[in-house]
Amino acid sequence: MIYDIIKGLDPTLEVKSYQPGTVLLDEDAYVKHIPVIKNGLIKVTRSDEQGHEMLLYYIGNGESCIMSFLGAACNNKSQIKAVVEETAEVIIVPIEKAMKWMQTEPAWLSFVFNLYNKRFEELLNFINEVSFHSVDDRLLDLLKKKSQASGNQELNITHQQLAEDLGTAREVVSRLLKQMENKQIIELSRGKIKIVSSL
Repeated sequence: MIYDIIKGLDPTLEVKSYQPGTVLLDEDAYVKHIPVIKNGLIKVTRSDEQGHEMLLYYIGNGESCIMSFLGAACNNKSQIKAVVEETAEVIIVPIEKAMKWMQTEPAWLSFVFNLYNKRFEELLNFINEVSFHSVDDRLLDLLKKKSQASGNQELNITHQQLAEDLGTAREVVSRLLKQMENKQIIELSRGKIKIVSSL
């Protein structure tokens, strides 16, 4: 597990706790450290010129943000925004250590490459979904991914947040969610969606 690897490399690294809504990394900011999630859930998005946010991926337990590595390696400003979705404990790895470990520590390098591979596969799946799948299929897939990432069948999320993640209108999402509830796939309550059937 990556936590044990990091602890073996440097047991003095700080572990911070963050509440939902905390911005760990903002767009156009320089990457100063690499966050490794001990537990919790982080949402990674990117905005267009009009300020509309699009979900890129979630970071769950034992994961990190590959875009942080890429930005740090090239000394570029961040092109993504990382926000705490569920209370998270995060191991803070300074950029200098993270870059050095990539040259000297095979286990850390393997962790980074595995992250890159996972995100690349997700990107290909995302292109496939947008190109060939309907909004209701994408909504089902998003609920499934969010449930798997959080390890929870009850999701704290609004219809508006789902609409923003999918790049569609809230009314469309609300209608589709109601259809899913009628089919007994989910149960809806204020600000919550409970998955009651296998997606």
